[in-house]
Parts: sequence; C-alpha cells; structure tokens
Amino acid sequence: MRLCDDKVIYKKLSYEIVGVLFEVYNELGYGYQEKYYERAIAQCFTKRKIKFSRQVPFEIRFKGESIGKNYLDFMVDEKIILEIKKGNYFPKRNIEQVKQYLKVTSLKLAILANFTSSGIKFLRVLNV
Repeated sequence: MRLCDDKVIYKKLSYEIVGVLFEVYNELGYGYQEKYYERAIAQCFTKRKIKFSRQVPFEIRFKGESIGKNYLDFMVDEKIILEIKKGNYFPKRNIEQVKQYLKVTSLKLAILANFTSSGIKFLRVLNV
C-alpha cells in the first residue's frame, strides 16, 4: 500500500530535518557522543533558518503534582519533536520514550534518529 504524499504530516519540514541529519552524519561520521551531534544539528538549523528549541523541559505529573522533569532533544518549529540517539537499532524503550513525549506535548509527529555505524536511520512516529 502506498501512502499518498498529501497525507504525510509536515512533509517539507520533515524533509528539511532529515536533510540536516544527513549533513551532520556526512561531516562527523559515527562514534561521537549524542551531545556533539546535537550541537551540530543546532548549528545546521540556525544556518538554514529552521526555528527550533533545544533541551525543552516538560514536567512529569502524577495526580496533578510534578514528580520530575524530562527534556526533548529538539522541538522544531513547535510542530515536530526530534530525538537523537547513537546506536545501530531502535530499542523499544526509545520508541516508547518518543511516544510519551508526543502524548505529553500533544504534538502530532516525532522523528527518532539514530546515528549508526552505517549511516543515519530514522523513524517517523505519529501521535495517534
């Protein structure tokens, strides 16, 4: 089954984000800590004039009270969460983490990106 282009959420912005991920990987390669990939991505977003926030805090609440904080790697144009990881596969815990971020923020789309030994791998995760 082929997904129609007009049904892809934030197609242009997603394409730009993925382009930044490939640009960073092509320059740095594999093996760095996540924080260095994050800094390089932020630099690319700034140069491309893509609106973003980095390390966006949100509260974890239980019965109306804050029990902790978590941080999104990036919120791009207040529409898309970008979570970056280093590793060759997508552990279930990382996918669940991104789904939780979508639930808490009520955003529609997240991109989970892995910097792997063989290139960039990414998943688009929808808030359904």
